[in-house]
Amino acid sequence: MALGRTTEAVEAATAAEALAPRDAYSLDTIAVVFTKAGLHERAVPLYKQAATSTNAPGYHYNLAAALQFLGRMDEARASYRACLARDPAHPLAWSGLVQITRQTPEANDIPALERAFAARANNPEAVHILGHALAKTNEDLGDYPRAMNWLAKAKAVRRFDPAAEDALFAAAERSASAFCPEGHTSARPIFIVGMPRTGTTLLERILSSHSEVSTAGELNDFASSLCRATGNAADRLYHPAVIDAAARADPKAIGEAYVASVSATLGLAGRFVDKQPLNVFLAPLILRALPDARIICLRRHPADAVLSTYRQAFAGSARIYDYTFDLEGAARHYLKFDRLVRRLAETLPADRFCEVSYEAIVSDLEGQVRRVLEFCDLPFEPACLDFHENAAPVATASAAQVRQPLYATSVGRWKRYRPMLDPALAVLLAGGCIDPAEAPGLAAP
Repeated sequence: MALGRTTEAVEAATAAEALAPRDAYSLDTIAVVFTKAGLHERAVPLYKQAATSTNAPGYHYNLAAALQFLGRMDEARASYRACLARDPAHPLAWSGLVQITRQTPEANDIPALERAFAARANNPEAVHILGHALAKTNEDLGDYPRAMNWLAKAKAVRRFDPAAEDALFAAAERSASAFCPEGHTSARPIFIVGMPRTGTTLLERILSSHSEVSTAGELNDFASSLCRATGNAADRLYHPAVIDAAARADPKAIGEAYVASVSATLGLAGRFVDKQPLNVFLAPLILRALPDARIICLRRHPADAVLSTYRQAFAGSARIYDYTFDLEGAARHYLKFDRLVRRLAETLPADRFCEVSYEAIVSDLEGQVRRVLEFCDLPFEPACLDFHENAAPVATASAAQVRQPLYATSVGRWKRYRPMLDPALAVLLAGGCIDPAEAPGLAAP
């Protein structure tokens, strides 16, 4: 799995499962492979066996996370609590529990969270995770200054160096000018890209509620196919060198390898959604390898996009999200993202690459659903409007939200965070991404 050979990993895990192991470590390891491959239903029974055979908190956490992905929220809460009963300061268990449980003045976990934060104060990763959990709790309670203070504490554990990010954006823009459709003629994949936390999971649920469409989840399979085709190691996913080399690789072989990998691992037939926001960096290469694929790029109000990424605790090892450790860095990231997407829209075919606004989906669900389905060459189905009834797994931070009917409370959230958000707004204003009238009183940079 670490080498990006997902199909072989699942085959090995399946063979191991057939040997009927009983020890918790083996059961959990097999389940983790299934989870990373998106096979959450297969993982849960193994996690349950592991959790019931030992007192170790980590096994209860893995079970809770898998249950959350499947939308079994009450069971997930119970498993998170079981983990915390064994380790009251377990950062990931607190993060998961707070994520799926709205905190109220009458019922909140602030005292226990603050004790956990104090207990793990010397662990940077724990500080990062628990600080975000405390920020989300205070946001639920309407205390936005305190929420922002906790975010600042959480972000202080790492400094952001934009050099690697600048190189990645530059490579992505170079690849746009080299676009030429020559690849594998399969219209099966529908890619959803954009900045994280901007509505990509919502659109995935809408599309996968269609009778002709399945969800493949958030995959790295296309990036892995590029690595293999260019002779690069799997730890160079979304790397400038891979993007530059891929423009010279055989596009048909890349497209065929990607579709075969997704089909073999997940057993999908027909159209499917690949919702990996980072594939925005690979959009020209995707359409070079799969000229009949569709790419939909989510857009969101710049200030909400910056805030939503800044308030999210991404995995510590995912250095590609390091911009979220710096408020102004997150705003500068948006400026680069905006420039890249404008370049893609100018360069790529309009019948293969389109932009969709999160705010437009919220204000005109049916109109935008019809537009997206037409772009994907799919007939309209009313089930797409009832996306919250979709039972497919969701392995992202939006697992709880997208199981609810559409709501508008996230639109304009950034206004509640003023003036704490003003340094980021100044960057967006200087970059021409927001109008001065939107942020009255904001000093010109």
